[in-house]
Amino acid sequence: MTINERWPLDRPTDLPSRRHQVAEILRASVLAEQLKPGVVYSAPALGAELGVSATPVREAMIDLAKDGLVEVVRNKGFRVVEPSAAQLAQLLDLRLLIEVPITARIAARGLSDQEYAALLDLADATKAAVEDLDFTGHVVADQHFHLSLLALAGNTEVVETIRVLRSRSRLSGLGREEKRPLLLRSAAEHGELVQLLRDREVDAAERLIGEHIAGVGRAWSSATSDGVGR
Repeated sequence: MTINERWPLDRPTDLPSRRHQVAEILRASVLAEQLKPGVVYSAPALGAELGVSATPVREAMIDLAKDGLVEVVRNKGFRVVEPSAAQLAQLLDLRLLIEVPITARIAARGLSDQEYAALLDLADATKAAVEDLDFTGHVVADQHFHLSLLALAGNTEVVETIRVLRSRSRLSGLGREEKRPLLLRSAAEHGELVQLLRDREVDAAERLIGEHIAGVGRAWSSATSDGVGR
């Protein structure tokens, strides 16, 4: 299945919105390993697959390069960058340092009915994507869940920082069917976390989000021990 078959770009939009839309699709494709590390991709080729011109693809790839997902290959295109084990560990440490206390703060004040319903919908979307074996869709839904949760703290700098950290701390080997049980457990934790936030269970929410993020590291270790990735 091509990228465009999974994420069609058939709605008219202005260029800035199209650039953002293309960037989101390409970012998810990198994280789900639909775009492979070490491979050089050209903007015209990706644009043809997405059904858009090379311009928004090139601009989107520049955005991804700023986030550390790809690097520019002069006169050729862009190469997907793969983080080292040490880099992954450092990125996950940063996520723990930021997301755990922010989540505890949100739990302390609780969720409104609207916030509760919105987060539950996002949690359900992550689970549905995994059940459909749509690993690219899961990446998008998972990102939306975590960033929407953090946005409740009202700090846009935190949201942007975590967005970049999540993009850079992608894992090898998780976009495979045998990893489905692991991803289903992770998706189920989203729903559990939402309920803890609703009930203002600060300690339990803090513990769960810490275990949830730490589980990313364990998942990476499992993926690499299977001979996938580095």
